[in-house]
Amino acid sequence: MLDVGGAARPFPRADWILDLVAYADRGQLGWDGDRGAERFDADSWVQRDICDRQPWPFADRQFDFAICSHTLEDVRDPVWVCRELQRVSAAGYIEAPALREELTYGVQGPWVGWGHHHWLVLAGDRRLEFLFKHHVINRRGSHLPAGSVDALSPSDRVQTFWWEGSFAVGERFMLTAPELDGFLEDFARSGTSPGRWRRRRWRR
Repeated sequence: MLDVGGAARPFPRADWILDLVAYADRGQLGWDGDRGAERFDADSWVQRDICDRQPWPFADRQFDFAICSHTLEDVRDPVWVCRELQRVSAAGYIEAPALREELTYGVQGPWVGWGHHHWLVLAGDRRLEFLFKHHVINRRGSHLPAGSVDALSPSDRVQTFWWEGSFAVGERFMLTAPELDGFLEDFARSGTSPGRWRRRRWRR
């Protein structure tokens, strides 16, 4: 098992970790499970930029399973990361913030969503799309009000994506202001993903 981007909260069951953070600095956000049960060690911890456009130092389908949790929304090239995930692993699990959380004011501070996230993640049926998180989401009418996610369970504040074999991935482009405005305003009114985003125009 491979954990990609898991340094802040390593998954003890992982045999390998791939992250920009050093092994000695792991666990800044705690551990998922018993720290004493870690299967990885310093020798199976690969420190590198996962978006450097160089193949990861693993063979094709070296892993049975890969985890990538709360990482893709942070990095500059999530499409590349997804492609490498599919190359080195036979199956996997991806987790990202739900769109409802990412478009709610006050989740982290006096702004919309999480300040360090670059992308809105759109998980569909066997596909992932990444929509650039434009600053206009902070405009009135383009996000949900503070407290909109407070009553949600932890599982409802995330979106999960299980895959086996392969999945489609690309950047979701909204090339005009009316298209982006309509997407955000529809979501702000309904609190659910607008159907229009399913009309795809994205780079494979």
